Amino acid sequence: MSFENIQFENRDGVALITLNRPEAFNSLNVPLMTEVRSAIREVSETPAMRVLVITGAGDAFCAGADLTDAGKGPGENLSVGEIVSEKMRVHFNPLIAEVYRLEKPVVSAVNGVTAGGGVGLALAADIVIASRSAYFMQVFGPKLGIVPDCGCTWQLPRLVGRARALGLAFLGEKLPAEKAAEWGLIWQCVEDGSLMDAVMDVARKLAAGPTKAYGYIKRAYAESEHHNLEEQLEYERFCQRTLCDTRDFIEGVSSFLEKRPAKFEGR
Repeated sequence: MSFENIQFENRDGVALITLNRPEAFNSLNVPLMTEVRSAIREVSETPAMRVLVITGAGDAFCAGADLTDAGKGPGENLSVGEIVSEKMRVHFNPLIAEVYRLEKPVVSAVNGVTAGGGVGLALAADIVIASRSAYFMQVFGPKLGIVPDCGCTWQLPRLVGRARALGLAFLGEKLPAEKAAEWGLIWQCVEDGSLMDAVMDVARKLAAGPTKAYGYIKRAYAESEHHNLEEQLEYERFCQRTLCDTRDFIEGVSSFLEKRPAKFEGR
C-alpha cells in the first residue's frame, strides 16, 4: 500500500509510522489521519509487526489539527462548530482511540514541536520518548478559545495532576521535554541526535518481548481507571487465567529456571 502523507515501514518487527507533512509541521488533516489509521490496522493484523513507533518528519512531531482545513466539510447548512464536531467523531477521535487501544506496544518518538492535538496523539502511545529540544504546548484555550481535545483532557490530569494540567491548558506555555519527563508526562528525554537510536532500542526490546501480555497489560491499566480494588483484583485474575496458558508464559518460566534469555513469540 502506498501513502502520500505518511511513511510506513517494518524494521524487523518494529512498524514505523512517520507523519510526513513537514511543511505543515505534520498537522492533522483528513488524508493524513486516514492513512495513519490504515497503517495502524495493518499493524494490528500483521503478526510480524510486534511494536508500533510513531514520529514526525522535519522539525515537528505534530502541530495538532490543520486549521486551514478546520471549517471545511460536507453539508452546506452546517456551522463551523458542527463541521468540527463531525470531523472529531469520524476522524480525530477514532484515530486517538485506535492508537490507545492497539494490542501491541506503541512508542512515540517526539522530535520537535508538539502542540494541540499533537500532544494527544503523542500521549496515546504507551511510552513517549522526546528529544531535548522538543516541547509540548496546549494552544486550545489561550490561542483558540476552545477545549483541549484528542484526549488531552483525559491524559493530562492523570499524568501530571489537575493543577499542572489546568496551568498548561489556561496559559498555553511551552513545556520543555526535560521538564515533561520530570513531571511524569513522558517516559524519557534524550539528546537530540540520539532520539531515534533510543526509541529503536526500546522498540526492539519490546518486539522481542511477550507482546500478547503487553496487550493485556495495556487493558489492565485502562480498566483500573474505573475499577475499585476488588474489581481490579478480579480483572487481574481473569488476565492470568488466560496468559498462564500461553506459550510465552511457559517459555518465560522455563527460561527463568534454566537461567537463559527467553525467546518469546507473542502467543
